[in-house]
Amino acid sequence: MKEYLQKFLEYLEIEKGRSPRTVENYAFFVKRFLDFAKVDSPTSITPQLVRRYKLFLNRYQDKNGNPLEKSSQNHHLIAVRSFLRYLSQQEELDVMPSDRIELIEEGDRKVKVMDESALERFLAAPDQKSQQGLRDKAILELLFSTGLRVSELVGLDVKDINLKTREISVLGKGRKIRVVFVSDSAAEALANYLGTRQDEYKPLFIRFKGGHPIDPEGWDARLTVRSIQKMVKKYALIAGIAVDPSPHTLRHTFATDLLRRGADIRSVQELLGHANIATTQIYTHITNPQLKEVHRKFHRGNK
Repeated sequence: MKEYLQKFLEYLEIEKGRSPRTVENYAFFVKRFLDFAKVDSPTSITPQLVRRYKLFLNRYQDKNGNPLEKSSQNHHLIAVRSFLRYLSQQEELDVMPSDRIELIEEGDRKVKVMDESALERFLAAPDQKSQQGLRDKAILELLFSTGLRVSELVGLDVKDINLKTREISVLGKGRKIRVVFVSDSAAEALANYLGTRQDEYKPLFIRFKGGHPIDPEGWDARLTVRSIQKMVKKYALIAGIAVDPSPHTLRHTFATDLLRRGADIRSVQELLGHANIATTQIYTHITNPQLKEVHRKFHRGNK
């Protein structure tokens, strides 16, 4: 089974273009299933075995006694479904159909958003008298202006930004490229930040502490996902925000704000980079095209 798992992971990386982090997660989830199943052949995977595994996940507790959340249990099951689909379609094995693995009901997903007052305080929190403060202001404005995933934001390079057209080219999930649009306030914050940069480093958002980068193009100076997460919490504390936010809170706030102001759900789906409309429907529903016009007309950051 180890050989099948390795080939599956290579298939995800090469044929499907999944990110290293995604491949790593699938490796963990499928290996956990195989360690539980203790089968020598893919044809030994049965509905009864999968049902026992679902019970195992539901009763699982970590070293602190915390159970797996329903969403985490479903991530495990989705990985097993993908593995079975690969075995059937790519290896042409007669295995249990992947669609026989039903996901667990999660109930209504709770979406954390900032209200208008909290958002204004949050975006105003960075000290714009320093280079770091200007950088942080640009990051917060850009997260709200575009609804980018934090991994997409830290992956941006200076060349991806076009302040004249107010557009950013983003490499999203599944290595798919999409264009997102920058509001007036975010464009202003970006211009102020880039105006302080005297370097030729490629990454858009770089650290200013910890010594000079070793790489001449500054690849090792790029901010990390973790550093952005800590930054968001820092400014939420300064702004006195009750919601315990993450960068994803700004993504939720971006989508909710557009929809409340009249944008249609299909446009918001594309702006968020959701492959499936069902993912976007945690916010609401409506209909209309013209993505750039929707952003210009409805986003509060445009003047």
